[in-house]
Amino acid sequence: MNKQEQSPTLPPGTSPLMAQYLTIKAAHPDCLLFYRMGDFYELFFDDAGRAARALDIALTKRGEHDGQPIPMCGVPVHAAEAYLSRLIRQGFKVAVCEQTEDPAEAKKRGSKSVVRRDVVRVVTPGTITEDSLLESRRNNYLAALAQVGGSDGALALAWLDMSTGEFGLTETTQAGLGADLARVNPRELVLPEGLLARAELRAMFEQLDVALSPLPSARFDSQSGERRLKSALGVAALDAYGDFSRAEFCAAGALLDYVEATQCGRLPRLDPPAKQAPLSVMAIDPATRRNLELVETTAGNRDGALLSCIDLTLTGPGARLLAQRLQAPLTDPVAIAARHDAVACLVETPRLREDIRAALEKVPDLARALSRLSLGRGGPRDLSSLRDGLTQAQALQARLGAEAVLPPALAELRAALGDHAALVNSLAAALADELPLYARDGGFIRPGVDAALDELRLLRDESRRHVAALQDKYAQETGIATLKIRHNNMLGYYIEVAPKHMPQMGPVYIHRQTMANAVRYSTPELSELESKIAQAADRALKLELEMFERLSAQVLGQAEAITRAAHALAALDVTASLALLAVQRNWVRPQVDDSLAFRIEAGRHPVVEAALERAGQGERFMANDCNLGDGSRLWLLTGPNMAGKSTFLRQNALIAVLAQMGAFVPAAKAHLGVVDRLFSRVGAADDLARGRSTFMVEMVETAAILHQSGPKALVILDEIGRGTATFDGLSIAWSVVEYLHEKNRCRGLFATHYHELTALSEKLPQLSNHTLKVKEWEGELVFLHEVGPGAADRSYGIQVAKLAGLPEAVLKRASDVLHTLEKSGQTGASAKLVDDLPLFSMAPPPKAAAVARPSEVERALKSADVDALSPKQALDLLYQLKGLLEK
Repeated sequence: MNKQEQSPTLPPGTSPLMAQYLTIKAAHPDCLLFYRMGDFYELFFDDAGRAARALDIALTKRGEHDGQPIPMCGVPVHAAEAYLSRLIRQGFKVAVCEQTEDPAEAKKRGSKSVVRRDVVRVVTPGTITEDSLLESRRNNYLAALAQVGGSDGALALAWLDMSTGEFGLTETTQAGLGADLARVNPRELVLPEGLLARAELRAMFEQLDVALSPLPSARFDSQSGERRLKSALGVAALDAYGDFSRAEFCAAGALLDYVEATQCGRLPRLDPPAKQAPLSVMAIDPATRRNLELVETTAGNRDGALLSCIDLTLTGPGARLLAQRLQAPLTDPVAIAARHDAVACLVETPRLREDIRAALEKVPDLARALSRLSLGRGGPRDLSSLRDGLTQAQALQARLGAEAVLPPALAELRAALGDHAALVNSLAAALADELPLYARDGGFIRPGVDAALDELRLLRDESRRHVAALQDKYAQETGIATLKIRHNNMLGYYIEVAPKHMPQMGPVYIHRQTMANAVRYSTPELSELESKIAQAADRALKLELEMFERLSAQVLGQAEAITRAAHALAALDVTASLALLAVQRNWVRPQVDDSLAFRIEAGRHPVVEAALERAGQGERFMANDCNLGDGSRLWLLTGPNMAGKSTFLRQNALIAVLAQMGAFVPAAKAHLGVVDRLFSRVGAADDLARGRSTFMVEMVETAAILHQSGPKALVILDEIGRGTATFDGLSIAWSVVEYLHEKNRCRGLFATHYHELTALSEKLPQLSNHTLKVKEWEGELVFLHEVGPGAADRSYGIQVAKLAGLPEAVLKRASDVLHTLEKSGQTGASAKLVDDLPLFSMAPPPKAAAVARPSEVERALKSADVDALSPKQALDLLYQLKGLLEK
């Protein structure tokens, strides 16, 4: 954070309160300052105007500063989280300034003394820990990017989810940075100011939905980063965690430095840093993720994306882990097989799968509860979450232990669940059945746990009954039936009557306050009783808070074991949900190895198939094979629009992602050689903000594919070259196919309307032609959605336009133009066509009523004497009709 050590210069006459505010604000110039005043967080000056506009709340004024009214707005403390959430979503950072002193203590220093205040945390998009501000099923990563050795030096990325303690590191390159950032998908990115100034990187950052927090380059130092990492992990050497590069130390150090600054000196509990080796996961660039709609649709919605289609998890941590695996499919066949073994076990043992899911339904979010406790923001309900979650962990460990044989992955998860009986018993014995949200509210320790606490509570509660008795006594003495004893934070306990009853109040009643509709009094007896109540309540709360701290310390002392159990529960949730998915959708286990195979039998698009099932109209998805093996590793796919080319392309890419994340796949059979990089260029749109046309976007994405794909990559390309002149587009598409075949030598699917490209199969041995089959029936186009060998003989564009509802006159004219062009050649016919424009100057001639002619199938059926047919003759008739349909 940018902090300013010197106090600002204040004009004469500045009030002590405003002087304090301006001094604190000067230390946090890039944040909105939530300045605590009683039950409100107030904002002043420019902060007030910006917050009022962002939150749509009233902007008022309070006093003057330097001769000008001070703009002010405020939000109630009890509702602050909702307002914070809205501000963070709009990209603001908020410094939360609390009162760190009791007002009574401030008064002892003098009547004009100001209560001490200080910023206790800075809330930014990547440093949120409150459940109310977080999505339970999505990680909230803060990331840091660093580079050493100049503009061509090594790059590294570090990321941390403060709400769970998950901590990761990886080396990267400028070419691979986009894929790594898209995979981690951070909410906030900390980076050196120098990197932000580089145009090519800034263009990449603009494509990502991430808040940027630039820091001086001096904050990214490898030696200080190494020291900070050791300090955060509490170790003298990092050998046990891996061999880290200078760039990784820079990124990790800057990340931890930023977290410590925003948390005002506190760090959350951290998992050991997980070093991710380059190419240990499938590289998927941002454009491909967007085109394939892995986590969100192109419209930014979760519904309709692959993740929502496969997510049957029951817990927030399980959902987050599923998203992580989907975003980072593995490239190690052994690790992939271990995940498949675990899923297969739960597919084959439904009772075990059901028992695991039944236990998981009762598991809270252990990781986030533990993180809040480590930051001092936890409450009694976090302790109860840990108690309940660890109880289910023990039950699951026993259930898994009852199985005679478990695959290694499930056996490891069983061991990781651990033994937490002592901690569970301690928490269960101490915590009450009904728990408040905050420890400061008290009442969370079970009666009977501590005799001293029970005695103080009894004294407090008895005293409150004495207040009710005093109210009855005073009402009888004064004869005022409406007399009430009330309480507020300013006056404490007081007697309240209507102004008309003032003459009835005797000298024993001490006047405290007169209001428009009420007069308030006190008595020595009431003041003495109030003191007893306050003392008992304060002492009881203090004792409870001490017990809360002891319980929290007990939990944090076992943080590593709890974290292992939390990770195991999340992994069990993912494994069980993928097994249920396989059973419900009839998915199969894929074979994944180090070969270059890509053979899928009866593959299906998981999202489209699920949508058809939800529609409930009986329509089934047409499954198709895809074999990109030796001799046919590059397919050229032709066929009309609406026939299903894009769906076929996407489904094969999604099957590769599902297989390598450890899931079963929607197919009858699948054998895949590991895909190290996945590229998809399917569909495009203008990038107006950066001055790019659709064609330019297409060319930029295609260039990235041609530069980065290799023999183990999978490339799917749809309609390359369509955004420019026909011959230009055909030339580009032609050369791209040749380059993919000869230079990249990758497995690929290339869909096109340029039928001229099919001739390439004669000279490129690994290129094969395939087409989406269609059928014309009485002038109508029927899409079969079936992929087969060969090439389409035409594009059927006019028939598709008819299905879209173009006017009949337009379709007739288009047919005439097409006939002329095909007959005379494009250049020779164009001059004649431009002189013939009757279409829009007159109505089309009336169309003669169509006379329905019976088809061959109908004539055959009509001539058949069904009642006289033998079973053999009926079967022969069916074969005859089928043959007529296939003509």
